[in-house]
Amino acid sequence: MIPLSPKELAAAYSDALAFDNPLTAVISTDQFSANYSSRPAWVLGPFTKDDSLTFRPTGQWNDPTGIGWTSSSIFNPSVIVKDSSLHLFYRASPRKESTASRIGLAINDGSGWTDYAGNPIIFPTRDNELLSCEDPKVYAAEGRYFMFYNGIWAAAGSQEQSEYPSPGYPVETLGCDINVAVSDDLLHWEKLGLAVPYEVSRLWAKGAVIPRNPNGEAVKIDGQYLMYLSEGCNGIRYVGRSTDMTNWTFEPQNYLDLSELGGTLYEVACAVTEHDESHDLVLDFFYSDENGDFAAAQALFSRDSPFTQRALNRGGSLAWGGLTSLNGTLAFAQGWDSAPETREMFFYRAVAS
Repeated sequence: MIPLSPKELAAAYSDALAFDNPLTAVISTDQFSANYSSRPAWVLGPFTKDDSLTFRPTGQWNDPTGIGWTSSSIFNPSVIVKDSSLHLFYRASPRKESTASRIGLAINDGSGWTDYAGNPIIFPTRDNELLSCEDPKVYAAEGRYFMFYNGIWAAAGSQEQSEYPSPGYPVETLGCDINVAVSDDLLHWEKLGLAVPYEVSRLWAKGAVIPRNPNGEAVKIDGQYLMYLSEGCNGIRYVGRSTDMTNWTFEPQNYLDLSELGGTLYEVACAVTEHDESHDLVLDFFYSDENGDFAAAQALFSRDSPFTQRALNRGGSLAWGGLTSLNGTLAFAQGWDSAPETREMFFYRAVAS
């Protein structure tokens, strides 16, 4: 693994500034979440934009790495409510969907948005974050807050690539780790390191999807927290178990069957249990449909049987950080529909039945 240094950080930033992906450049939240072909009673959504909550940061953060880093795009956030204030944790990138990302925080106490003065709250400080810190997922649990985020690094030619082969999901250029950080106040974060060991991830893991209620609280199932992993892991789906959100064990678990959709799973976005007293559990996920196009869907489970799929439905939120209750309505945020080189985060609320 290449050691983190100012020179390597600057090179990663330069590469990110040249990034351009036509597919992700045109991706729109509405194509997934605005209309469902059918709407069984258990599904979450569809969702419509709430313009009153749009977040637009002003200015650029001070760059703690000293390489002159700036952002032009914000997306893939996690929203959680604390003390009646919205806390929006978001990925900020030099270009839309590029690496060299950092994670920032904005707060809305009801009078409008304030970008946190201490941003970025998560930025590369470890070797396995050299190329990026991305896609925060924030959960309240055990009287604290836990953030799981992706650390990106150069895997090509590394010792780790030789030590942890991945023929079922080739890892050729970049490695993607799930890292975890912990906080008591949502403002100050302590990094704890890898959440998913290389024996499981084989240098690429995405997901860290833990069942969460609309208050942002991770929900124990049969006395344990569960973590659904989807992308990577040598092509094998895994589920993690933990009693404290810090120490995890993992086991193979083929929890999704997309055969009736005719598609292939990319990544699970979130796992939602609407209320503590409810026994329903819904996985919202990103997949390639029968035509090879990007699509979203949801799968219904029971909390009594969290790996036995009961139903599927096309259409979903792709709320990477989870769905949150805002004044009794499920909501999420996403920045995909901002104009090029424009930093905007839009909020979407569930349409009333």
